[in-house]
Amino acid sequence: MELRIFTEPQQGASYDELLAVARCAEDAGYGAFFRSDHYLKMGAVSGEPGPTDAWTTLAGLARDTSRIRLGTLMTAATFRLPGPLAITVAQVDQMSGGRVELGIGAGWFAEEHTAYGIPFPSVAERFDRLEEQLAVITGLWTTPRGETFDHAGRYYPVTDSPALPKPVQDPRPPILLGGMGKRRTPQLAARYADEFNLPFTSAAESAAQFDRVRAACAEIGRDPAELVWSHALVLCCGRDDAEVARRAEAIGREPDELRANGLAGTPAEIVDRIGEYAAVGSQRLYLQVLDLADLDHLELVAAEVMPKV
Repeated sequence: MELRIFTEPQQGASYDELLAVARCAEDAGYGAFFRSDHYLKMGAVSGEPGPTDAWTTLAGLARDTSRIRLGTLMTAATFRLPGPLAITVAQVDQMSGGRVELGIGAGWFAEEHTAYGIPFPSVAERFDRLEEQLAVITGLWTTPRGETFDHAGRYYPVTDSPALPKPVQDPRPPILLGGMGKRRTPQLAARYADEFNLPFTSAAESAAQFDRVRAACAEIGRDPAELVWSHALVLCCGRDDAEVARRAEAIGREPDELRANGLAGTPAEIVDRIGEYAAVGSQRLYLQVLDLADLDHLELVAAEVMPKV
């Protein structure tokens, strides 16, 4: 089981705080540093100093780290046009030496759209736009050098594009899709995803959704073994119950609730919990860390959990 770090900077984080977490994760041996892509805080926090742009952050980290992979869970397709997004991600991939991954979704948080003047169409249209974005982004990246790319789309028509720049990774950076949608989500994952991710979902609930994606792969003749299967879960690890309680209080949660819905407890408890996800086919876990100042938390899991999973 690969362990990755996942942050929620819209809750309040500067670039320097994110850099400290990314460097700690790199030094501790985690597989990647990922961040959310949101423009508005959630819940009873101030969100200060304010949101940071996901791809601006990753561009900085591309130069300020050297080994750890970098990506988003998930970039909202509503935020950016697919052509410019393809350019941005390809450039950050170049800046990082080929360490970037693009997690992308339809977008869901209506309030952040109205807070910053971003159009927020219906669910059906958002999925239509996501599907077209995926076609454009992958088409631009995989068009051979010297050839042009065209896309006769409803929302994002592309004509005679030079399809540049190219990312370092060949044929393209990995694409992550996810969620519990029963029809379009599995279809899009089967067609475009390199990794399928379920956020904050129990092992029992995950099995059925993984099966839907496998069935969608079978419908188009794709081997589901080509996908990486993953989860994102909130982390709250402590050497004893007192430390677990202290870390839970720091993020405004209850230890029992976190044990039921996340990865919480002592290192031994968390190893057992990870085993439940491995049993339903998960290969990678994104550990959502919400107290970004607590770097000892990352180091504890790297020392006491990572070697056992």
